[in-house]
Amino acid sequence: MKYKKHVFICTNQKDAPKKCCGDERGAALVDAFKNSMKEKGLLPEMRAQKTGCLDICAFGPAVMVYPEGIMYGNVQLSDVEEIIESHLINDQPVERLVIA
Repeated sequence: MKYKKHVFICTNQKDAPKKCCGDERGAALVDAFKNSMKEKGLLPEMRAQKTGCLDICAFGPAVMVYPEGIMYGNVQLSDVEEIIESHLINDQPVERLVIA
């Protein structure tokens, strides 16, 4: 595997009235993950990138972390540092955000 951890952040756009991650801070989350990971020296061992629909729109904004396949829902900008510190660095998923 090329990356120790790979973070996918949904930025999909859908027509109203359906909720979509792109309208719910998706792009801002991508920037926040990338900037923080860079500041912490996690790149290029880890990567964060935008993705299309993860098919959990009702729980968006959605983030998925591989290789574990952990899906996070309703991720806020204020959650980014916790996900990075807890999950990416210390291998402990943030249980309060995990979608079963």
